[in-house]
Amino acid sequence: MSVLAADEARASDESNAGAPSPEAARTAARVIGNPMPADRLRGWVVTLVIGLIGGLVRLQNLGSPTDNGSPVFDEKHYVPQAWQMLRNGGYEDNPGYELTVHPPLGKELIAIGEWLFGYNGWGWRFTGAVCGTLMIIMIVRIARRLTRSTLLGAVAGILLICDGVLHLQSRTGMLDIFLAFWVLVAFGFMLLDRDQVRSRLAIAVEEGWATASLYGPRLGFRWYRFAVGVSLGLALGTKWSGMYFVAGFGLLSVIWDATARRAAGVRHPWQGALLRDVLPALWSFIAVAVLVYLACWAPWFSSETGIDRYLATKTDHHGWYDFMPQALRALWQYSGNVLHFHETLVTPKDNPHPWESKPWTWPMGLRPQLYYYNDTGAACGTDHCIKATMLIGTPAMWWLSVPMLAWSLWKTVFRTDWRYAAVLAGYLSGYLPWFLNLDRQMYFFYATPLAAFLVLGLVLCLGEIGGQLRDGLERRTTGLLVISLYVGLVVANFVWLWPVLNGDSITDTHWQMEHWLPSWD
Repeated sequence: MSVLAADEARASDESNAGAPSPEAARTAARVIGNPMPADRLRGWVVTLVIGLIGGLVRLQNLGSPTDNGSPVFDEKHYVPQAWQMLRNGGYEDNPGYELTVHPPLGKELIAIGEWLFGYNGWGWRFTGAVCGTLMIIMIVRIARRLTRSTLLGAVAGILLICDGVLHLQSRTGMLDIFLAFWVLVAFGFMLLDRDQVRSRLAIAVEEGWATASLYGPRLGFRWYRFAVGVSLGLALGTKWSGMYFVAGFGLLSVIWDATARRAAGVRHPWQGALLRDVLPALWSFIAVAVLVYLACWAPWFSSETGIDRYLATKTDHHGWYDFMPQALRALWQYSGNVLHFHETLVTPKDNPHPWESKPWTWPMGLRPQLYYYNDTGAACGTDHCIKATMLIGTPAMWWLSVPMLAWSLWKTVFRTDWRYAAVLAGYLSGYLPWFLNLDRQMYFFYATPLAAFLVLGLVLCLGEIGGQLRDGLERRTTGLLVISLYVGLVVANFVWLWPVLNGDSITDTHWQMEHWLPSWD
């Protein structure tokens, strides 16, 4: 018998049977933490109403603007590739574009809209708008679970509706909205897994066997964590930058497991997490994610004319992967070419891209991005009218990013608040990796996955201001007033930006008034 097994058997023999003691009940309550709010029906009504409003905002006049019926900005890359996929059954076969440099899932999702509505603005933007609407519904539920407050969940939904980045990305035929969607799905399952783990540990505490081992009990199969791996695999199948969330969420999951074991009274919680939780986490976060990622390539694997499908048979290049089947070797080599493209995508110093931005400008949205501009043929009641769409993060939210991050870091480090740690893990997983290669060409739309975590961080801060709606009538009233005023400010800011987020026709004077900072020109 192993030392660990002997320890478990000895501790099990010494454990007391019967009803849980008052101390065990208190420990179980501490493990679970704050319960979910009891207003379940109202919570779903609020969620669906806000989701409906968000859907109307996302879908209105979705087919405009276009470039005389053609895609605008980077839509010109992904929209034709999605049309290829629709024609071929899920794979691209025309390397002439020279920009088939992302996995297929996002383009396949665009193709669904093109199948429904045709090759037009509605077609290539529809699924992005649907995912943007679903994100509104999810953020309400996620914030409600994170804060245990239906009110703050509703606030999160309103803020997400009014974020200029997610609004325009939901209405543009690009890939980043799908990446943000799958990352948020994974984050939601992370929270469900955390609550499930603590519920299982609470049962173990009440039944008296939580500390039968020095390392704590085994937690069984965790379907929510498995769903996290599936979601992250789908994020990877959209854009490779999803891999950073695999690392960030995986680390956060193990830390949560260790702290849950500690709360349950386990003598060696960190060792217990290493022994009990790391290998299952590696399976869910890496193995499952990789398998799902490969599944996204299924149409390409089954094709005869997919781009570089038989690359492994056409080159003399050999490597450690020679043992793999030809199809996997071809995908590996194809991916190597794509990686080389991304690594060498640099802007000439003597001819920089006019709308390039570096990651230190993203948190406050200091360098927005122009997607569409037309100063001819627009009607606004004057001689010179402009129709334009510009990716702008709503300043009433994005300009608070730095203080929100600073407060979240302080709460994480000095107050060990798991909620702020979760927001930081999501935000920094999508942000810090871009500093690894600053010579690379980068743009503000890369920050799309950050928007949901910005909203959640702001909602947590609003919860602090509102005193979680407790601590006396006067504080509750003051807190509600502050929250209401801030939400009203965000809505007003979003309404002001509406014309340049939707390509409405405006005067030149109005267009200039939309440029709040010199860096916006």
